Amino acid sequence: MTQALFQALISGLAVGAAYALVALGFSVTFTTTRTLNFSHGEFVSAGAFVGMSVLFLALGKPISATSFGADLPDGGAQLLALLAALGVMGGLGWLLYVIGVRPFRGHPGMAWVMSTLGFGVILQSIGLAIWGPKPVFVPGPIGDDILRIAGIGVRPQELLTLVVAVVIMLAFDRVMRSTMLGKAMRAVAHSPANASLMGINVNAIMIGAFVFSSALAGLSGFLLAPIAQASLFMGLSVGLKGFSGAMVGGLDNPRGCVLGGFLLGVLESLINLWQAQWRDVAIFALVILVLALRPAGLFGTPRMEKV
Repeated sequence: MTQALFQALISGLAVGAAYALVALGFSVTFTTTRTLNFSHGEFVSAGAFVGMSVLFLALGKPISATSFGADLPDGGAQLLALLAALGVMGGLGWLLYVIGVRPFRGHPGMAWVMSTLGFGVILQSIGLAIWGPKPVFVPGPIGDDILRIAGIGVRPQELLTLVVAVVIMLAFDRVMRSTMLGKAMRAVAHSPANASLMGINVNAIMIGAFVFSSALAGLSGFLLAPIAQASLFMGLSVGLKGFSGAMVGGLDNPRGCVLGGFLLGVLESLINLWQAQWRDVAIFALVILVLALRPAGLFGTPRMEKV
């Protein structure tokens, strides 16, 4: 039983790492622009397929292929695929901000909600036209052989996902707290008008937030594809649970968002040991409970409304 618990814990941390990257992406855009990318899940799926397509091309196969077969891409192809996923998703994040968020930011109403949702529908429809609905197994960049640690089976991709998420979390936290860029982002989050008066390029900071957030979504998809198979529909679940993790941890607290993502991943994995059909019930029951008791999230800052 103890071995099963440790197995579930490691698997939960690996999946939670992907949720944490998505949650961090939500936090970055919310704290800088007070808007959210509701097509974030589709960005996760698109990132997986962009990376997969580069791997197919490196092997001389069409991007619409449905199997790698016995052919395995080398390390250089994997690195190129990662860079492509980050670059393409970052570029799409810039496009989304320019045409789907900036025209509506600061105006009454929530037109940006529909524009980001519509962008996601368009992205998924284009993906279905190019790759089709069939999921594809993607080989991991460091192999797929099971590692045995104290009798516990661990996939290398799970460890890689966990390590990457922790490194990005620590690096982002360091940037936010110890660099001029981080200070500029916090100033824009506090008051864009005052930040602009202090000489900060508010528009560039906001574009950078969407580019970084979308690149994180692409990274999450690239890391998840070898674990859960690449599917144009996998982003819906990952995006929703990543957003739930952000809400549990506190949208305005990047650290809290990451911890919320890990918490949901571990909870989901532990519930799987009992009865898998109850995992989503448990996760969203926790989300509702946390928001009922602490509307700003476990680590969020309650906002005071002056009247």
